[in-house]
Amino acid sequence: MLSVNEAKYVGGYSINIIFNNGKEGTANLEETIFNDKRPIFLRLKEKSIFQDFKVKHSTVIWFDELDLAAEYLFYLAFKDSPELQEQFKLWGYVA
Repeated sequence: MLSVNEAKYVGGYSINIIFNNGKEGTANLEETIFNDKRPIFLRLKEKSIFQDFKVKHSTVIWFDELDLAAEYLFYLAFKDSPELQEQFKLWGYVA
């Protein structure tokens, strides 16, 4: 099972993440935050709130209410990697 071991804010709406499989990459969450219409994402538009996350329950979590699946963060970090496209299809992130 994929999980987040470490996460560090790197600017904008991006987080550098180290996963339990040893891969490290940067997930840009700007599109997710600004395109998702659910009210819980509204707070993350404020960068000071976005930056205030922690690693808990094997993923990144904000204000003890909002977390994103480790697989989704992995997808965002590596979505352009050709060797991972089949895995992303299995997870339902690409057609």
